[in-house]
Amino acid sequence: MSRGKEKSYEDILQLPRHVSGSHPPMPLPDRAAQFSPFSALAGYEEAVREEERITGERKELNEDAKKLLDEKLQAVLARGKDAGETVFTCFRADARKEGGACIVLEGRVKKWEPYERSIILTDGTRIPAAEIVDIQDVTVNG
Repeated sequence: MSRGKEKSYEDILQLPRHVSGSHPPMPLPDRAAQFSPFSALAGYEEAVREEERITGERKELNEDAKKLLDEKLQAVLARGKDAGETVFTCFRADARKEGGACIVLEGRVKKWEPYERSIILTDGTRIPAAEIVDIQDVTVNG
């Protein structure tokens, strides 16, 4: 500030701040809310982030790959409790938009649910057979 402007306010700089006798002071949280950021389009940022989120497409297995996958599944199920850790690569559909992602689940197979066509691991994880895209045996006991 220039020296000239500072001089022009010297007469009021030392005066006490005015307090209204008829209006109570505004609470501090309400005063702070006046200066909070304003979003004219509520939910717009979330919609943009959701649109930017990348999902993959499910790749279709050819007949040979399906047959090999079925053989691997039958081998794991045939060993039952003797089967060790097994790694399942599964495609999980995205809950919010088209597509999904491949996830890797590892565990011991507890049982096969024929009516639901799903595998249940010892930790309770349920894997629908239709989601499985690859199976790898890690260890075999016995």
